[in-house]
Amino acid sequence: MNKTIEVATLGGGCFWCTEAVFSRVKGVLKVVPGYSGGWVENPTYEEVCSDTTGHAEVVQITFDPEIITYRTLLEIFFDIHDPTTKDRQGNDVGSQYRSIILYHNEEQRRIALDMIEELNRTKFNGKIVTEVVPFKAFYEAEDYHHNFYDRNRNYPYCRIIISPKVRKLMKSYPSMVKLE
Repeated sequence: MNKTIEVATLGGGCFWCTEAVFSRVKGVLKVVPGYSGGWVENPTYEEVCSDTTGHAEVVQITFDPEIITYRTLLEIFFDIHDPTTKDRQGNDVGSQYRSIILYHNEEQRRIALDMIEELNRTKFNGKIVTEVVPFKAFYEAEDYHHNFYDRNRNYPYCRIIISPKVRKLMKSYPSMVKLE
């Protein structure tokens, strides 16, 4: 029997943050940091940070929909970043830090738009600026970005910015957290 595996591509600011959170979620098989949503092929981190490639820092999440749904991934996504700030997350400023959902099929697009509509009505008062665009290409980030949080937990950015997001995941979604 072939198991169905799906892919989600999400950008919610710095990919170190989103990778650290989603790598701890049950049903997530793999999380890869990278770049998507722009027009330059095979961009480097420096090029993306120059704000000239159109790319956002994203994570590509491979998941088992029998364990976690795309909708639940989006619930976590909207809970761990601020979808109401354009081209920034906290002190990280630039279009590479924008809130973006790159959908892989029509069902993902519909779920994303429905969730944004619902959250605008119930929680964010119509202020969500998250882009919802078709997925075109993903460019994997350089090796030193992979598992950055787990390799550098004492780095100030990790302690101050990422650790609270990981704690929020564990507090808000305890049944969805992988046992370490």
